[in-house]
Amino acid sequence: MSSNSIREASHAGSWYESDGKHLDQQLSTWLVDANNTSNTKCKARAIIAPHAGYNYSGPTAAFAYKNIDPTDIDRVFLLGPSHHYSLDNCALTNHTQYQTPLYNIQIDTQTSTDLYRTGLFSIMDQQQDSDEHSLEMHLPYIAKVFERKRKDFRLIPILVGSLDSSKLEKYGQLLAPYLCDPKNLFVISSDFCHWGRRFSYQPHNPADGEIWQFIEKLDHQGMELIEKLTLSDFHKYLRSTDNTICGRYPISLLLATIEQSKKVIPSSQLPKFLMQFVKYAQSNRVKKSNDSSVSYASAVLTVIG
Repeated sequence: MSSNSIREASHAGSWYESDGKHLDQQLSTWLVDANNTSNTKCKARAIIAPHAGYNYSGPTAAFAYKNIDPTDIDRVFLLGPSHHYSLDNCALTNHTQYQTPLYNIQIDTQTSTDLYRTGLFSIMDQQQDSDEHSLEMHLPYIAKVFERKRKDFRLIPILVGSLDSSKLEKYGQLLAPYLCDPKNLFVISSDFCHWGRRFSYQPHNPADGEIWQFIEKLDHQGMELIEKLTLSDFHKYLRSTDNTICGRYPISLLLATIEQSKKVIPSSQLPKFLMQFVKYAQSNRVKKSNDSSVSYASAVLTVIG
């Protein structure tokens, strides 16, 4: 791994605010609004949250991030999909810090090295790391939530490629002990349905109402299956609908990790997980075929009992 290098916040100033003070105010407002809208607060072991430009998905992401209690968390595993290059495994960063307009987040180079030595991971080159927004869009929120212990936690970014069932099983077994450790948090980066000609995806059943209502029903079917924590059912849904959930592989890896934990963790130490979606939104309510939208959803995985 690299001795000392910083990944710059390449999307700051375009996808989100580059001024640290303004960004902090924006994140604070969204977190307060989310708390005021829903008084229910869980202690997240993992979250699913969107990665679009903050003007679109920032308010939705707050509903997931408000459920993180950083007090006992030492490591954050950040899993995002690869948008810009073909990847059939998982890739790690070669940097030692990730820059945000708030402060630089330290990478857990020891854990990253341990993962790399398994032979299952590749390393992102500098351009690939810089180009990918699915990881970066979560960094300001992570920095904000962990601001009081900024020197006392580490990040493990993982870019998740197109994993087949065999690879999902292997990575799931590897990550299961980390997920079952209360000192770790998993952040899963995903948007939901991308509808429109520019996404080459325009299904619609008039029986479900207007197009935006069809999209909402389609997304909620997937969300309900994710809540059941059954990977095979989620995959059947993806095959039957082709729903353009860009984080399907990071979500699948989380579900695989939960399933594999039952095989590699002693039953006496095995947590009982509960997944709940807490917010859903669309960038635009599509009413005509030449329109488009992207859906955003936030979910929280907690340990119960």
